[in-house]
Parts: sequence; C-alpha cells; structure tokens
Amino acid sequence: MTLAVTVRAAAERFGPRTAFVDPDGTRLSYADLDARSDAVAAGLRHAGVGPGDVVLLRLPSDSTYVIAYAAAAKVGAIAAGVNPRLAEPEQEAVAAVADGALTLTSAEEVAELSRPGAVEPLADDPERAVALVFTSGTTGQPKGAVFRERQMAAVTRIDVADAWGDPDTSPTPMLASTQFAHVGFMTKLPWYLRLGTTTHVLSRWRAADTLACVAEHRIATLGAVAPQVALLLREDLDAYDLSSLQALIVGAAPSPLALVRQARARLAPGYSIRYSSTESGGCGTGTAFDADDEQQATVGTPRGGIEVTVRDDAGTVLTDGEMGEVWLRSPTVMAEYWRDPDATAAALVDGWLRTGDLGAIDARGNLRLAGRQKEMYIRGGYNVHPMEVEAALADHPGVAEVAVVPRPDDVMGEVGVAVIVPTDPGQPPTLEDLRAHLAPRLARYKLPEAMRVVDALPLTAMQKLDRRALAAQEDPRR
Repeated sequence: MTLAVTVRAAAERFGPRTAFVDPDGTRLSYADLDARSDAVAAGLRHAGVGPGDVVLLRLPSDSTYVIAYAAAAKVGAIAAGVNPRLAEPEQEAVAAVADGALTLTSAEEVAELSRPGAVEPLADDPERAVALVFTSGTTGQPKGAVFRERQMAAVTRIDVADAWGDPDTSPTPMLASTQFAHVGFMTKLPWYLRLGTTTHVLSRWRAADTLACVAEHRIATLGAVAPQVALLLREDLDAYDLSSLQALIVGAAPSPLALVRQARARLAPGYSIRYSSTESGGCGTGTAFDADDEQQATVGTPRGGIEVTVRDDAGTVLTDGEMGEVWLRSPTVMAEYWRDPDATAAALVDGWLRTGDLGAIDARGNLRLAGRQKEMYIRGGYNVHPMEVEAALADHPGVAEVAVVPRPDDVMGEVGVAVIVPTDPGQPPTLEDLRAHLAPRLARYKLPEAMRVVDALPLTAMQKLDRRALAAQEDPRR
C-alpha cells in the first residue's frame, strides 16, 4: 500500500480521530489530513509538480509538514525534509543537493497552494520514489538517501506487519521525539497512520516538557537517545505522574549500563537499545526490553527480516567476536543516494549496505559496536576504537556520560582524551581512576591519557553525540 493510499485509508478508518497535535495545541484529524493534503496536491499539480520532482520541505515539524509530505506523495513527487536545527549553511547545502522543483518554507505557503478538486490517484508503483532523507550535514557534503514505495512498505511490515489500529478504541498517544526530516519520521509515517496514533509535537525537545507531555497524555512508550534519557533522569521525576510509561526505545548509539539501570528503576521498566541508520531506513538491531546486562552492553540482535554480518576490508565475513565493518541487508535499505552513483556504489554492494560502523558479533548473536571507521585513531601504530573504550568506562560509578576523542601527540601520533560528564560534579573521578577502571578490561594502548570534565556533551542537530566538535576542541585543525 502506497503512502498516498495509506493516508486515504486511514481517513476512512479513523475519520475525526486526532492524528497530530501541534505545539500550540492545534489538532489535525485523519479526515482533515486527507482532505487538506488533497487540496495541496491539487495546487502542486497546478504548479506543474509531478512524478519524480522534489518538493523541499523547509518547514517546522508540525501538522503542516505532514500535510505537505502527504500531498507530494499524492502527485508522485519526492518529499525532501530539511532539518531546521541545522545551521543555515548546512541547510543550504542540503537544499543544493536536493535541487527541488518547489520549496515550501511556511504554513502560509502551503495553505496558498490549496485548490479545490481531487487529484487522480496514481497507479501502484513500488519503484516510485517517495522520500529523500539526508544524512547529517555536519561532516562534509550531505547525502540524500532515496526511499521508494517498496522500502516504505517494508518499514511498515517490520514495525506493524499488516495490522491496522482499531477505530473503536482509544488512540495510542505518542510523542514525536525527532525532527520530521529525520528518517525516524519520514520512513515511519505510514505505520503511525495505520495504527491510528495521536502524535504530540513539541516545539523543541526539553526534558521537563517531555515529562509533562508523558504525564498529561498517559504515554506508554517513549523514543529517545541516550543523552536525552540522561537529561530526563536529572529532572525531579516525583513532580510528574509517570505511571503510564512502560518502555523506552533508545536509538543512535549504545547506552551506558548505569544509565539503563537508572532508567529502568526510575522511568520505565522496559528499555530497548536500537541501532540503525538513515541508509537502513531506520531499521536495524535491538535489545529486548527486559534484556540482561550482557545484552544491554550491546545494540542487540537483528530485527525481523534484517541480516547483519561483520566483514573485513575485502568484504569477507568474519567469525564471531572478530572486529570489522558492519554490513546490513534488509528490504528497508535505501534504494540509492540521490544523484550520487559513486557514493551509492560504495555503500550498496550486492544488496548489502556497508554501514561504515565497526563492530563484532558475540556468541549470543548480539552486535557490539566500536564506532565509525573514520572515528578510529592510531596510537603508536595501534588502532583504537573510541566506542569500545566508552563502553568500558560507562559503568564507572563516577561517570554519567563519556566520549573518547583523539588529541595529536608528538610521540604517539594520537592519544585518547576522555571527555566526561561526572555523576557528582563536585567530585569528578581522576584520570588515574578511569585508567585503573579500564586496566583489567582493555589493552594498555587503548587507555585515555588525558581527561576533560564538562557539564554536557555536545549533540548534533540529529541529537547524536557531536564527535567532530569534541575532536576540534582537542585539535583545531580538524
């Protein structure tokens, strides 16, 4: 079922039910989403926008964005979102790569497109491109991952199979945890629509506002990244009724064990760590909600219909426990990079996605990440993978959050710097404490040789750890 057909079917099934609640309280029903996207689609068609054209959405993450996205799908155009949290030069870089036939920048512009009349439904075509989702523009030229109808349908099958929500029961309340330009929304909108959820949108993610929304709307499952969970735990949780919250789905990177334990004790009993990427369609691996400590130190096992292997530089599959590049195969993986055949050929090999992430698969089939290939640094001729060191530091009682980045060294070439957010800012651990904690677990060359204490780790616009910013503080040439 295409995105356009899903919008119409959801309207027929759920009608007046609220689909989205904007930050100002404005509500958009399923019926209105269908009717208003029909009107905007008619305007797009009148403006000459049709199959294969790119509609650039430089819009806030609210109901207008969803209307424009659905309208583009109804005329066969490709919706490309621009994350408003990117800096202006980064946004311009995304816009240049997308090269849109039409750019929408405000709710007024979307409303002005509206015209009476219905748009003739498109023929079912699984190869029709629907969404263009950009990788982070903070490091080098952004790349646009193309998702066709078949990938969108595959994402929906992984999440909800062929299920539809019940129109006669109360809708499942959800909180939008990412900007709508993110893969977590762009490829997963169809399953929100199929389930008949009511999604609440915050103008900007803040811990206190998130907790208030959970309490007010009785949200049961909350999506986040590990730094956001850490911020939630710093709030006065007793000030909110969080009894509805049963599960956290935490993506982007592994979670420190100490964080998992605290979150389970104080926020929600279920905690699932997820690993995926823009190119994989937002689908990859995950831990069980009640996973033991051994699994929670990993990013879990492949989800249904997904295959994961670890390979050497020649593409040979490695045995369990050996470190190499993570390759992933799934029907949800992007079709290509937008107008970039060379990058596409490098990333997609015989149906497999080369993720660029380093990891190993343990005896239980869990994937253990060691970081990105480009994040690796070389100390005295030995390769060091920051995420491996971070994972070993994560259960130090004095460490709330940690990142390991390289610093130039005249003798060793590069050495590691542990940048930490201490559990107790008044009594942070010393470098000697950290090295003593790591010594029984890691080779000596992997131990950090400097430490820096910060109030918070920097995040990218995608709410991921901004390693580039941290590394630049150690080496301005980066």
